[in-house]
This record gives sequence, structure tokens and C-alpha cells, in this order.
Amino acid sequence: MAELSPAAQAVLDAFSDRHECIGPFDDAWQEQCIAAALRTVADQVVAADMPEGPDCCLTMAENIRSELLAIAAELEGGQSPIGTH
Repeated sequence: MAELSPAAQAVLDAFSDRHECIGPFDDAWQEQCIAAALRTVADQVVAADMPEGPDCCLTMAENIRSELLAIAAELEGGQSPIGTH
């Protein structure tokens, strides 16, 4: 495999770390691993502490982050807010 970007490597590492913690035989292990990876994607793509910028850009970034985290929560068995995806 070619060398990955730091962001892609972080996502792969999050999946692998979560997989090693719970193993492939636990219930919903795939969902837990994907949720961990999505949380890392949210951190890599749209940081929680984004620098100031135009309001429209910040709002869009916050919406993207919220969507990713909602998908992760849903995969972990939590409730996804209505209308988030």
C-alpha cells in the first residue's frame, strides 16, 4: 500500500485501534470500528476548534462535523438527530 496522508492514516489507525480493543467477535464490532474512524474523520476534516472565518463557512463546517458525529453515534447504537442524513 502506498504511504497515506496523515489524515487518511489517522482514520485507518482509529479503525485498527478500535478493532484491536474489541476484537472481531463482539456484537457490532464493525459499527464500533467505523464509528471510531468517522469521529477521527470529523476531527481531521473539520476541527472542533476551527479558526474564525466567514459565518457561512463556519456554519457549513459545523454542519458537516455534526453529520459525521451523528452517523458515528447512530452506528454506536445512539439516537441520530432527526433530519441529519
